[in-house]
Amino acid sequence: MAESTPSAERSHVSRWLSRIDRHASRPLTAVLVVTAAAVWIAVSIAVGFPARWETIFQTVVAALTLTMVFVIQHTQARHQRATQRKLDEILLAMPGTDNSLLRLEHASDDELRAAGDQHREIRQATLDGHSGPGAAHSAEEDPAQRPS
Repeated sequence: MAESTPSAERSHVSRWLSRIDRHASRPLTAVLVVTAAAVWIAVSIAVGFPARWETIFQTVVAALTLTMVFVIQHTQARHQRATQRKLDEILLAMPGTDNSLLRLEHASDDELRAAGDQHREIRQATLDGHSGPGAAHSAEEDPAQRPS
């Protein structure tokens, strides 16, 4: 599959938001923003802090902050969905895995908490050395121990 095929299917807005996120996360961007803010402050000091300039500065900062919240939310959600699909595919490909884990993102809070508790106990038992290398896996396969 070509690299450009998935991106060609994405919406223009999604590609635009990802591009903004990619550029905003560069160190040079941070340096430019800090420099611009310092210059703005220095000029404001030199001219006596005009109220109109302060209002413009606050409005621009608030607008950029709100915009970046949505940009970051979009790109993180997209990356999370892609990672989840990859993990699902790994679970499906491995023989003997607990396929009920594939449904966890749609589980109730109680089911999610029970699965977390079960796996925490398995990890702790393994760390404490109370079980051999295969014991944790066999406990996951036992339907009687699996939360419903």
